Amino acid sequence: MTMKWTAVSLVAVATLCHLCNAQYNKPVYNKPNAPQEPVMQYKEPVEGPLLWTYPEDPVDPPKPEAPFVPHSPVPAVTVAVACREMDARVEVKKDMFGTGQLIDAADLTLGSCAALGEDPAMQVVIFETDLHQCDSRLSMSADSLIYSFTLNYNPRAIGNTPVVRTSGAAVTVECHYPRNHNVSSLPLDPIWTPFAATKVSDELLYFDLVIMTDDWKFERPSYQYFLGDMVNIEATVKQYFHVPLRVFVDSCTATMVPDLNATPKYNFIENYGCMVDGLLTGSASKFLPRQKDNTLQFQLEAFRFQASTTGLLYITCNLKATSVAFGCNEWTEMSGDNGVCGSCGNAGGGGGGSWGPSNPMSKGRKTRMASEAQPEVVVWETTIALKPLEIFQRTA
Repeated sequence: MTMKWTAVSLVAVATLCHLCNAQYNKPVYNKPNAPQEPVMQYKEPVEGPLLWTYPEDPVDPPKPEAPFVPHSPVPAVTVAVACREMDARVEVKKDMFGTGQLIDAADLTLGSCAALGEDPAMQVVIFETDLHQCDSRLSMSADSLIYSFTLNYNPRAIGNTPVVRTSGAAVTVECHYPRNHNVSSLPLDPIWTPFAATKVSDELLYFDLVIMTDDWKFERPSYQYFLGDMVNIEATVKQYFHVPLRVFVDSCTATMVPDLNATPKYNFIENYGCMVDGLLTGSASKFLPRQKDNTLQFQLEAFRFQASTTGLLYITCNLKATSVAFGCNEWTEMSGDNGVCGSCGNAGGGGGGSWGPSNPMSKGRKTRMASEAQPEVVVWETTIALKPLEIFQRTA
């Protein structure tokens, strides 16, 4: 028992001593901080004047020049007129300015006359008027009576907007009529010479003879061929205000030099229009079916003269023209039966290119034919030479 109390007493004394040490510590002394030195501000010395300006505006780099060619507006062909004996018919495309913007027919007048109607399929506005109406004006030139009309276009604003897509325009439309007419009637057989037979003595017709391309659409720019090539030749008479005319090729001659009378020479069309080249040489030369009365086309197979060293061919043709209304058993047609007019085997025969009179006609600018059954008929004729053809030999 005594030992137990002794142990308890020792534990109590140790605990008390520990508590006394924990409650009493040596005080801590904080040394005051040393005073800090003040921060001094100072201005850096300027070595020179301060230069400052507002920044400049940015500059865009230069743009490259684009290849541009200004195009001027091309007048559109949108007005057509048919001048008839007593009246005129005017047709105007609704795309009047060729820009794709269709006009309103109500904005279009011919003088003081409104349009007769429209053709929706063709997109045209139609006017028809007597020659003395719709504010027409009559004037005269040396050989024509001229009736003039004014086609007015005054566009209105589109819908309820103040916008227009086209500008106003005034187009002059004219009808020209010859001042001189042959008013005689041939069946009456007047005792005076018809006007058509006397007026022509003061006139000249314009004939043309050209080389054409293979499709007959354009004049051929080159006159060079090879042996065996087909040379397309077209003869034309320009009518202007004449009655309809029909052209014929009376004869054609080829030479080595420009002189028509030189030798050697080769008449490949003769006997009033017979294509004898095919008969004499077996070539494919021929006349083509006539498409228009004032035009005649034929083909000549290219050849050279045996003695030629240059291959040049000079072709000279005699052309004739007469009224389409002239008809008798002496004329031949490209698509008709030529048997009644003889054959190309004799001097009086006709052919595809011309006609076969029983008596040769005299040379000159104009000639006349007369018979008991037919009135006097005038024939114009001329001689035309082509530019020289250059024919090359084919190489194997």
